[in-house]
Amino acid sequence: MARTCDYCGKRTEVGNQLCRRGIAKKKGGIGIRITSRERRHFKPNIQNVKIRDTAGRPARAKVCTRCLKAGRVTKR
Repeated sequence: MARTCDYCGKRTEVGNQLCRRGIAKKKGGIGIRITSRERRHFKPNIQNVKIRDTAGRPARAKVCTRCLKAGRVTKR
């Protein structure tokens, strides 16, 4: 669980990057075609932050920036 947010569980997702070639039919071509698909990774912006846990003790956590902005974490 290396790149995972401790609060929302956001982690690395996988998807495809599509390469397209051609001219659109509207512009007089025969259409845009997909020539290749490459696997890629969408990585979240995870930060190591010193926080205050539920009991009020200092701790460290890996938190995504969306949770930091939303105020789900209280920094110490």
